[in-house]
Amino acid sequence: MIDWNEFGFNTRAVRAGQVRTEEGEHSEAIFPTSSFVFKNAAEAAARFAQKTAQDNIYSRFTNPTVRNFEDRLAALEGGERCMATASGMAAIFSTCLGLLKAGDHIVASQSVFGSTINLFNTILTKFDIKTTFVNLSDIDSWQAAIQPNTKLLFLETPSNPLMELGNIKAIAELAHTHDCLLVVDNCFCTPALQQPLALGADIVIHSATKYLDGQGRCIGGAVVGPEKLVGGDIFSILRSGGPTMSPFNAWVFLKGLETLNLRMQKHCDNAEALAHWLEQQKAVDRVYFPGLPSHPQHELAKQQQSRFGGLVSFDVKGGKEAAWRVIDSTRIMSITANLGDTKTTITHPATTTHGRITQEQRQAAGIGDGLIRISVGLEDIEDLKADLLRGLV
Repeated sequence: MIDWNEFGFNTRAVRAGQVRTEEGEHSEAIFPTSSFVFKNAAEAAARFAQKTAQDNIYSRFTNPTVRNFEDRLAALEGGERCMATASGMAAIFSTCLGLLKAGDHIVASQSVFGSTINLFNTILTKFDIKTTFVNLSDIDSWQAAIQPNTKLLFLETPSNPLMELGNIKAIAELAHTHDCLLVVDNCFCTPALQQPLALGADIVIHSATKYLDGQGRCIGGAVVGPEKLVGGDIFSILRSGGPTMSPFNAWVFLKGLETLNLRMQKHCDNAEALAHWLEQQKAVDRVYFPGLPSHPQHELAKQQQSRFGGLVSFDVKGGKEAAWRVIDSTRIMSITANLGDTKTTITHPATTTHGRITQEQRQAAGIGDGLIRISVGLEDIEDLKADLLRGLV
């Protein structure tokens, strides 16, 4: 067995996790099979008795292509184990169901994805699991919200869509002081830019749909962390509940990981240039991008991220009407709520990604009607500026 910790990030992104078959294929194989055949009854019984995902049994919870993706992402994040899921939300749901029980309490950032808020507020409450939402960047609010039954702290950093940062190291220390686990959604930075486990987090969550794929082709998610947590109670949710990643999607994500670092560097280049340009536009009230010196957590971003990411949000003067005018005036940007694509996408968070939460919740999260979020792609930066300029009047 190769110890992938001995190799650099790009080598791991291209090589880690692959186990070639007897055919000697160079590219990773896809195993589109629902089940696996055993040599005899004794082998079948032995495999079914095991609780790990290392032996092939049934593709709901064991598949070689999916395992290849899991091993590669674990190597990139510096975790012992990865569990792939059908979506990013499935990864969050499986983690919560695996680690929590009725009567437990979560402290979560109020700046998490809108669907995550809905999951915590409307679905987990059915299991008598309650959540207190706090200011992501205010460590005192995290401290004040912890209760005797708090078991899990949850955040995404940078946040969506305001690019607010949580101090992972400080929140991890707080969590562990109170015997809690810290779960970090690393969707927007990916392990190419930020590695929460190295900063003290216990679990890392991914929507593989975003930058890990990088071209908007498939839906998937992942949970990364210690074998005891991910391979134990969380894996049991996958095995019995079945929020499973398909072999084909896993293969697509494997191809995405091979170019992850290269793509993230270009995303960062374009996003930084666009953010500086937007700050100079008279129709723009404020730009949210951690790479700007004007960002209140610019120094923290430099400490816990290698670069500043590919997402830029900004407030335009004139509220919803002005924001929609900017969006509708674009010709090459894709009007879609997805992100992490080679193609630049643009959306109005208040009526899309955060449209299902209440107005009060949006206000608490700082999401106004004039806010626009851009996932900056790999196009020529001057073309992107020109595309926005048509509506910035």
